[in-house]
Amino acid sequence: MSYAYEVLQQVIARNPGEPEYHQAVKEVLESLEPLLNVRRDYQKAGILERIVEPERQIIFRVPWVDDQGRVQVNRGFRVEFNSAIGPYKGGLRFHPSVYLGIIKFLGFEQIFKNSLTGTPIGGGKGGSDFDPKGRSDGEVMRFCQSFMTELYRHIGPNTDVPAGDIGVGAREIGYMFGQYKRIKNVFEGVLTGKGLTYGGSLVRKEATGYGLVYLVNEMLTDNNRSLEGSTVVISGSGNVAIYAAEKAVQLGAKVVTMSDSNGYIYDADGINLDTVKLIKEVNRGRISEYINSHPKAEYFPGCNGIWSIPCDIALPCATQNELDSEGARLLIKNGCMAVGEGANMPTTSEAIEILKTGNVLFAPAKAANAGGVATSALEMSQNSIRLSWSFEEVDMKLKEIMVSIYKNISDTAKEYGCDGDLIAGANIAGFIKVADAMLAQGIV
Repeated sequence: MSYAYEVLQQVIARNPGEPEYHQAVKEVLESLEPLLNVRRDYQKAGILERIVEPERQIIFRVPWVDDQGRVQVNRGFRVEFNSAIGPYKGGLRFHPSVYLGIIKFLGFEQIFKNSLTGTPIGGGKGGSDFDPKGRSDGEVMRFCQSFMTELYRHIGPNTDVPAGDIGVGAREIGYMFGQYKRIKNVFEGVLTGKGLTYGGSLVRKEATGYGLVYLVNEMLTDNNRSLEGSTVVISGSGNVAIYAAEKAVQLGAKVVTMSDSNGYIYDADGINLDTVKLIKEVNRGRISEYINSHPKAEYFPGCNGIWSIPCDIALPCATQNELDSEGARLLIKNGCMAVGEGANMPTTSEAIEILKTGNVLFAPAKAANAGGVATSALEMSQNSIRLSWSFEEVDMKLKEIMVSIYKNISDTAKEYGCDGDLIAGANIAGFIKVADAMLAQGIV
């Protein structure tokens, strides 16, 4: 029985009822086998046992009052997973599906994603089962203020720096930052994704989507293929999906789909992003409204069918496990040559194996969607030196980081005998940096 397998069984036994976390740990530990066969010192120091156990798990009550004067109670989470290479860094997710297992899976992934960026940030994640959808600005503000009234005591610019995620955009970050400043009486870079008027960074909104396309484009180029002239299917219609679509179009591709939790749109002429931005960013509406302005487009309720649309490239940018084995088979059948993960763990384990068998190029989330946290780290740097860089400067740095990530994971895969397996390359490369830092710091 291998060291990695033993630790995986311990994780499953100690964390019952958390399948997303089990899935994330399994993927990483299985990828590490070639490394662990060489680096026996990791087992002696108990690196795997320590890295799968969060340094701190915080669960708290979030009481707030809705517009009808009724008291509501939600549950808040912050999992500070690993600080070996820097302060905890990772988003806050507000969604009814949030529970401890989801936060742990996201936080565990964040350790290696942050490591790959080359910036000094550790891994963490947080959120709440609160659903901002359909809530008034006043209700969202009161919830965010209550949430931060507890969270503030656990975070800080050199301790733990949260950001946004699903359900947490500029509005929510603003309300939380205001409450933190009010309580602590300090103006500091404790959150990223802030507005430009109070310490935010240009390109932050676009960063995850832009970064995804930069890395996928590098992967395609390395395999003598091109984004230019390709047809792209994108799921989701939040920041990641919108700005992945924007960058893909800038690089000569045609994006034909987008979705939300209710269904998806298909526009054979190419998605009109101005319309999508108006619906989602300005009006906070549903993607089905797109066909009101573009009657030639089609709307389909439900989301699974999106992978049946013929494409050259698929970018799942909505949520975890949205691309299943059936979807993977449909993509291969219709000639898809590459998949890049914009969301966190959007492809099931079974679907990944099918895509590998079909020789589909695959860019895993912890590398492909690292642009968001990379630019958050750039925002932290700007806050620290009290400067703001131009859009072009930040975008250039983002592109350099994503190209460097691709080169690193591709080279690492080759070094450890799994050429072309970017999942293994990303897991090994991200792990080595963190594990060596843990070794240097002793048993802590």
